[in-house]
Amino acid sequence: MTTKLSLANLPAIGARARVPTYARADLSPGIVHFGVGNFHRAHMAVYLDELFEAGRDRDFAIVGAGVLPSDHALRDKLAGQDFLSTVVEQSAEVSAARVTGAMVGYETPGDVAAIVARLADPATRIVSTTITEGGYFIDPATGRFDPTHPDIVHDAAHPDAPRTVFGLILAGLRARRAAGLAPFTVMCCDNIPHNGKVTLSTLTGLATLSDPAFADWVATEVACPNAMVDRITPATGKREIDLTAELFGIDDAWPVFCEDFRQWVVEDRFPLGRPAFETVGVQFVDDVSPFELMKIRILNGGHAAIAYPAALMDIHFVHEAMEHPLVAGFLAKLEREEIVPTVPPVPDTDLSDYLGLIERRFANPKIGDTIRRLCLDGSNRQPKFILPTIADRLAAGAPLKGLPMVSALWCRYCAGTTDSGAVTAPNDPAWDRLQAAALAARDDPAAFLAMRDIFGAVADAPAFRDRFAATLAALWRDGTAETLRRYLDGSF
Repeated sequence: MTTKLSLANLPAIGARARVPTYARADLSPGIVHFGVGNFHRAHMAVYLDELFEAGRDRDFAIVGAGVLPSDHALRDKLAGQDFLSTVVEQSAEVSAARVTGAMVGYETPGDVAAIVARLADPATRIVSTTITEGGYFIDPATGRFDPTHPDIVHDAAHPDAPRTVFGLILAGLRARRAAGLAPFTVMCCDNIPHNGKVTLSTLTGLATLSDPAFADWVATEVACPNAMVDRITPATGKREIDLTAELFGIDDAWPVFCEDFRQWVVEDRFPLGRPAFETVGVQFVDDVSPFELMKIRILNGGHAAIAYPAALMDIHFVHEAMEHPLVAGFLAKLEREEIVPTVPPVPDTDLSDYLGLIERRFANPKIGDTIRRLCLDGSNRQPKFILPTIADRLAAGAPLKGLPMVSALWCRYCAGTTDSGAVTAPNDPAWDRLQAAALAARDDPAAFLAMRDIFGAVADAPAFRDRFAATLAALWRDGTAETLRRYLDGSF
């Protein structure tokens, strides 16, 4: 028998899961969050829940906001359970459920007036985002703001009727400025290099298109701290909903499953104040760059390294990929020989130990993270997680063997079939373009590298270009397993 998740049912649920002991009436909003997905609910919302349990900072509760059609469905599900979420934290040995209550509302997606009013409310001191790597309107090849995107063009022409997160944030900032209120902090929680800097670049880039003087004010007055966030959080499906009911007796319309590890490193720039996150494990630093580069290259780059060979060999779950000796071996050799050496020293961190932790996290069988999720949106992820490492090795004159293989494996994946002939469903916003280029690359590898908005100058480097071409030929001729086997034994 299951119990419907709701405030009224928390006493009954408390026998099977950890539930909030603080009263919802004790909370008041202080944070507006765009992109209320699984990662946010398993990360920042959990840290806040722990603070509220400790009796701290209960004026920093979350109000959600969104702009995508999918945001409506999630808002409706969360509203139907009083904005509570079941978070199932899983180590390899233990699964434990907790119900978090840090969210107290969710503005209706598309209701511009309501969202802007919430942003302009003096109580709002932080606006945070998890809108995916591709949501910042950045040209992948240059790393600069792209003013030509149709949504940006729309918001520049209609700043009072925005349809992007950044247009809404700017409308809120304009309202605060007109009312004589100080601007809120904009805190990016996405896996993007220099994510605070990127956020500010997009805000000022969009503002410049309609009001350069306002853009100057944003650049001067709005704090956008850089941050590194980390917690493996797979997508929710029927499996997770059913497991929550079976293991914990909770009827949750959209539970969150995640690993038991979490990390958050943030630059301490919050002019209007912030929750005492340091009391619940968040690390505040003057410069997040070393932590960020370590995570993006070793973890996110590692995800890319295992994703495409596993997909081509019809492996479904990430932990199953780590059980395959060729995939695990490829990850280990690539990381130790080509990725980790590009990461500068990180305070109080042994990079070898960090890599070992990453390998153990990937291998956790309880998480149920899928290879398909790791393969998603390669056109945005390759330029952030793989190609910069390649560029650094090229600049240093260092050998390139495994990294070009990652890009070639991605190309082979985009061709749309696995080694067994199974069809790969579209898995990228640019899938049609990628598939056409990948199929053309079977005969002419340069056809894939011609996407300069993705590959940039890296495509011109013979050390990368030749190894990419050789790997792609081997993948089509010999298959993924044999190509990996030859890489591992040193014959390729």
